[in-house]
Amino acid sequence: MARTPGAPPNKWLVTLSVTFGTLMGAIDASIVNVALPQIRGAVGATVQEITWASTGFVIATVMVMPLTGFLGRLFGQKRVYLSCLVLFVAGSFLCGLAWNLPTLVLFRFIQGLGAGALQPTEQAILRQTFSPKEQGTAMAIFAMAVMVGPAIGPTLGGVIVDNWHWSWIFFINVPVGILGFFMVSRFVQEDEQLRASARMEAERQRKHMDWAGITLLCMGLALLQYFLEEGQADDWFESPVIVACALMAATCLVAFVIRELTAEAPAVNLRLFKDPVFASGTLLNALVFAVLMASMFLLPVFMQELLGFTATQSGLALIPRTLVMMLMMPIVGRLYGKVPSRLLVGLGIVFAGFGAFEMSHFSLVTGSEHIVRAIMLQGVGFSLMFVPLSATALANIPRERMADATGLNSLLRQIGGSMGLAIFTTLLSRYSVQAKASIAAHLNPERLEVAGRIAATEQGLMRRGLDQAGAHLASLQMLAGSATRQATVLAFDKLFVLAALMFVVVLPLVYFLKAAPSGGGSHEKPHLDLEV
Repeated sequence: MARTPGAPPNKWLVTLSVTFGTLMGAIDASIVNVALPQIRGAVGATVQEITWASTGFVIATVMVMPLTGFLGRLFGQKRVYLSCLVLFVAGSFLCGLAWNLPTLVLFRFIQGLGAGALQPTEQAILRQTFSPKEQGTAMAIFAMAVMVGPAIGPTLGGVIVDNWHWSWIFFINVPVGILGFFMVSRFVQEDEQLRASARMEAERQRKHMDWAGITLLCMGLALLQYFLEEGQADDWFESPVIVACALMAATCLVAFVIRELTAEAPAVNLRLFKDPVFASGTLLNALVFAVLMASMFLLPVFMQELLGFTATQSGLALIPRTLVMMLMMPIVGRLYGKVPSRLLVGLGIVFAGFGAFEMSHFSLVTGSEHIVRAIMLQGVGFSLMFVPLSATALANIPRERMADATGLNSLLRQIGGSMGLAIFTTLLSRYSVQAKASIAAHLNPERLEVAGRIAATEQGLMRRGLDQAGAHLASLQMLAGSATRQATVLAFDKLFVLAALMFVVVLPLVYFLKAAPSGGGSHEKPHLDLEV
């Protein structure tokens, strides 16, 4: 039945409509990783080159996120969302047709440009659609799309690749995107008061277009993201290219901050960070996402390389965490406003930290039960943290600045995730080398225990038909392999301890989450002067 003109939109239809795009964008950030071997063979790329399929997508995404509010004022929030959804779907379709590496990277970049505005725009629309008392529910729905998407991406990608052609990880976005487009067109309506305010601000922006700020932002973020994505492969500061990227990114971003604080009509409203609730909530969000993305990367590697799990088995082992998050987030959304945000976030940090500490006890004989117990603890912790952080961080932001705030919030979350991956990947390599060196120091063949181990292995191999020389060489190789595996386990355990310590370190930031739990700031002016 057609909606009566002037009637308020159905908030649940609005929510369903805008969540399609966000969920697809979140899934696509991780779904491609499991298909890289197949894609690499199809487009004729090396292992190093194929990483650009992911790097290009992420670079484009972070370039668009902070400009969401700026674009929304110029063209309208709904129009920006629909245009980006079309761009994302078109990029997805073209990715499935890619015939070589340059075309794949180009189409992934186009896909990323479309995905960049979907998360912050949905968050802004939900904040503006739901009443102050329902902000927890709104952010619970948003959190499920943002956090569950990367969690189910690898599993979904594995199922598609195992049963169909790799191109279907992209083609599957087309019908879902088309459905989302028509639902947003039909059910999402922009608030006329906000549109009038946006038109006035848009006129001011057109008279004083901040081309310098936009250029510095895009260059700085692109260089920063390249630094984070490719630094480990190029041995970080041993590479002149990485050093140049780091210096240029720092220069561009510092110049961007100076420009935005002095421009007549800045493209990005950095003064929002004057609000300590927004600043601390956004920073905590970024740190939480950094550990989440790092653990999502580390656990499948640990299970596949050390425990012998297949890709499908490791994906299935992670499902309990996803299910816990899907179950907990609506509950936490209902609790928001009734329980202090600081208490929820504090409890979440404790649960997530304890889950990481449990992971630090993983060994070569760890079973699925131990893994599931640890990741379920983390699932509870992430749910308790992410929902109130997403809601509270924006509690003091006026409605007309909501798109700016959600863009910055999404940007910091994305950069946090990239930094977490970069740091933990680098440390995994270094800790493995250190642990292997420490173990090797004790593998002296003159030691009785080592000599006995080698002799026992030799005897077993000789009974299987190997000659003495071959058995001796094989026993040494097996001992070295065991040392390498054990060193890698120690490196993983050390990283999980580090993750637990990170939660302890960020715990004091919870003190700054003092916003009223009603979330009224999204409908009222804040006490701080956040205007440009």
